[in-house]
Amino acid sequence: MQDAKPLVAILRGIRPFEASGHVGALIEEGFRYIEIPLNSPDWQQSIPEMVRLYGEKALIGAGTVLKVEQVDFLHEAGARLVVTPNTNPAVIRRAVEAGMLVCAGCATASEAFTALEAGAQWLKIFPSSAFGPAYISALKAVLPPDVPVLAVGGVTPENLGEYLRAGCAGAGLGGDLYRAGQDVETTRVQARRFMAAFK
Repeated sequence: MQDAKPLVAILRGIRPFEASGHVGALIEEGFRYIEIPLNSPDWQQSIPEMVRLYGEKALIGAGTVLKVEQVDFLHEAGARLVVTPNTNPAVIRRAVEAGMLVCAGCATASEAFTALEAGAQWLKIFPSSAFGPAYISALKAVLPPDVPVLAVGGVTPENLGEYLRAGCAGAGLGGDLYRAGQDVETTRVQARRFMAAFK
């Protein structure tokens, strides 16, 4: 996964019976980081199943992780990616101790450094659309240069390049990549658009 593009596919609202088709298509198109948010239906079924099917090909994990107990479940299920919407040191520390990659949500320099002190390896600026690339560029000026920063929230194939030029290593891709209920072919088309935009 070392050379994988840091684009995280956010499959919010996906249901267990449809997850495999979408995750498989995303991996075929080059995605190596797959997030199923914990406010999706029956995530306790979807995530372990996706780990079993695709864990050798991608880092499969969860988003909207808010509690230490959720980290423990995910670790036992073999998930390797934890994405948080906030900066919760206890959640971050538990996931790092379990050997998981943590992408911690933050909006300010204080939150970013709190997340880093807790051990987060990646930071996500959320919601990026509310702050814009210029804000992220300014924030990155005070952050350690080797810490990957991802833009999340409102990232599209059209504006991804702006965030990359602002210093983002990649992005978390939600509604412009996957919307609950869409067909697999739509996911595949959008995945290709994002991969092309990243290049």
